[in-house]
Amino acid sequence: MTVIRSGLSVAEPLARFVEERVLPGLDIEAAGWWAGVAEIFARFAPENRALLAKRDALQAAIDAAPARAGEAAFLREIGYLVDPPAPFEIGTRNVDAEIARMAGPQLVVPALNARFVLNAANARWGSLYDALYGTDALPGAARPGGYDPERGAQVIARAKAFLDAAVPLASGSWTTLAEAPVLADPAQQVGPWLFRHHGLHIEVVVDRAHPIGRDDPAGIADVVLEAALTTIVDLEDSIAAVDAEDKVAAYANWLGLMRGDLEERFDKGGTALTRRLAPDRGALPGRALLFVRNVGHLMTTPAVRLPSGGEAPEGVLDAILTSTIALYDLRGLGRYRNSRTGSVYIVKPKMHGPEECGFTDRLFDAVEDLLVLPRHTIKVGVMDEERRTSANLAACIHAVRDRIVFINTGFLDRTGDEIHTGMRAGPMVPKGEMKGAEWIGAYEDRNVRIGLACGLSGKAQIGKGMWAAPDRMADMLAQKIAHPMSGANTAWVPSPTAATLHALHYHQVDVFARQREIAGEAIPGLAPLLTVPLAPGRNWSSEEVARELDNNAQGILGYVVRWIDQGVGCSKVPDIHDIGLMEDRATLRISSQHMANWLLHGVARADDIDAALRRMAAKVDAQNAADPRYRPMAGNEATSLAFQAARALIFEGLGQPNGYTEPLLHRFRAEAKAIAR
Repeated sequence: MTVIRSGLSVAEPLARFVEERVLPGLDIEAAGWWAGVAEIFARFAPENRALLAKRDALQAAIDAAPARAGEAAFLREIGYLVDPPAPFEIGTRNVDAEIARMAGPQLVVPALNARFVLNAANARWGSLYDALYGTDALPGAARPGGYDPERGAQVIARAKAFLDAAVPLASGSWTTLAEAPVLADPAQQVGPWLFRHHGLHIEVVVDRAHPIGRDDPAGIADVVLEAALTTIVDLEDSIAAVDAEDKVAAYANWLGLMRGDLEERFDKGGTALTRRLAPDRGALPGRALLFVRNVGHLMTTPAVRLPSGGEAPEGVLDAILTSTIALYDLRGLGRYRNSRTGSVYIVKPKMHGPEECGFTDRLFDAVEDLLVLPRHTIKVGVMDEERRTSANLAACIHAVRDRIVFINTGFLDRTGDEIHTGMRAGPMVPKGEMKGAEWIGAYEDRNVRIGLACGLSGKAQIGKGMWAAPDRMADMLAQKIAHPMSGANTAWVPSPTAATLHALHYHQVDVFARQREIAGEAIPGLAPLLTVPLAPGRNWSSEEVARELDNNAQGILGYVVRWIDQGVGCSKVPDIHDIGLMEDRATLRISSQHMANWLLHGVARADDIDAALRRMAAKVDAQNAADPRYRPMAGNEATSLAFQAARALIFEGLGQPNGYTEPLLHRFRAEAKAIAR
């Protein structure tokens, strides 16, 4: 059912949500708001379509000359590459300290899961004792059946070694401390047991009545770290939102965050619990600073139809709604403050080149005008995850130079676009070899150095991608220090626990000092970045091909079956070796495009792919046997929408716009929801 608002056909659940839950608390008159919304769609929808048409035209030009996909001269000739701007520095103002002047972990959380959203928002502070005790961050594991004092001693020793390194005492060690601490550097002491190092706070919890504190010489019961400085509430890759009902559910959680009244009741071990936002800790924020990630330019939504009858661009709707909802924070109408500088933080993914960044800049101008906000109140995070953006990064930053607060690298989506762009150039290297490809190193280095050259240090975040294995914290501690060492002042982690542990890296590395060290280094050239990761002359054995196909097919099926059948857009999915990995659509894009590439170039035949899908359907079924909501695929290939969707992603992968998975996922999920009704 739809209702007409200023010529727009609006799904009734969305209209009701806006008019009953959003606008009244802001004292905004609905008719005028809808009229402004209609004007924005009239202005930007045609341009959005034109930008997507340009993507198609550029890909067609590359497909027509696939051998030249890595030639800068050719890419410049067709308009894929543009001239870089003259040296400049961004002019962004009113940026919160968590983004501009602090370095620490960042969480990304699906907007549709209120419990996860609250946990991520509250992950600003985390118990180091808990994070060390319950993970493999330390060798061994706690014995079951209550508190394990041996594991506890191991945890306490590690935590106190951290304190000795980060906030050393004037004399002695934290291990033997028996009274109030006196630090070697008094400037680090913020309160009696509150300290600061590299801009991050450390709270030592003293409680002599606590089971742990009573056996400690100084009564120390825990060490609490300032961890997830920022959290991205995600409306994009990590959720399955295909209609107005889904969109409203996601917007409602964002509204609850901005109003401060979001709650989630759940049962844990037979006990009813309620999760709420954490209060502030005196003068210190109690919660992560929140971004919201809108969808990109590609998808449209049936939640709003234009006067022409076509669906409205979903990203435009997101910009309008998430910014309108953020007025609760800007006007101080919520229980807590998110931005203390009066800004709205929107991450914009999957933009291709500076024209699309400029489009977003002007769209945000229009939304600010609709909401009567000062120019550049709405800030933007540009995700450097498409090849045309990587190759034109300085020009992309320039296009949003007065509102940019974030750039980052995203290996999986960037690899998916790399494969699709050079799809016809030849067969790609196996997926496991991609991280060793020449373009990857140039991509990661150029991102940081271009960001520094454009003046992001002290004004914006330079970010790095996700650690995808939430159960492998020892490996994360060993490897993810590379991110702050690279000069990035944030990086993505998969859980609050991982955020607490990753925070240790920002105590080991003074990121802003590191940025100053590398600021003058040369920016790697375009040639390595544009090197297509081909495998010329490789003769894979049938066993190697089958192993690669099985790995890709298992990952695709394991993710897609939850997306289509249960509407779960991000979860811990067992890989082919039964290791749980955090998966979202970026993972799916690379796997499906890789199989499509090998099919196109004859490395694998259609029969090989179908055989791999059937084998892996049985494996994924077994991995999900304990889930009462799960619908088996093996033996039901002809009727399982999830299996059909997975197959379509591969066999129709060549024709998908830039290799994106959203169009097919949305189609099959909408069909599954229609059947369920």
